[in-house]
Amino acid sequence: MRRSILTKIVACVFLVNGWAVASDLNDFKSDGCSLFPNGTLEDRYQWCDCCFNHDIAYWLGGSEDERKEADQALQACALERTGSKALAETMYYGVRFGGSSAFPTWYRWGYGWKYGRGDKTLTEKERIQADEKIESYRKSHPEGYCRTQ
Repeated sequence: MRRSILTKIVACVFLVNGWAVASDLNDFKSDGCSLFPNGTLEDRYQWCDCCFNHDIAYWLGGSEDERKEADQALQACALERTGSKALAETMYYGVRFGGSSAFPTWYRWGYGWKYGRGDKTLTEKERIQADEKIESYRKSHPEGYCRTQ
């Protein structure tokens, strides 16, 4: 009897702990290209959507390989939007050097989580929660970030 109660208590502690970690995900927010322009003087939001999609990846976080893929996707999108290899590479190296999860900044890899989570792959529960938060953001911001600025 005692063993059964102890087993249930331990199981509850693990379950609650798992929920607490998943609930540490803040609601999604974006500021476009953070410390970089969203576009040119002629087209102020020329590559903003690239940064918005990059923000989704950075908010979510994950492994270091996932971060590199997100940064490469930003670079490819910027190159496609502008045709400028120099601009796309500047953006890429900026996020590679400045976006580490080690930095306590609002734009770091995994900024949706409490600082200190690091470069851990998300669990299935965390991915489900993230999908729900992104869906909620999209419902409340149907035009996205870039078209409402």
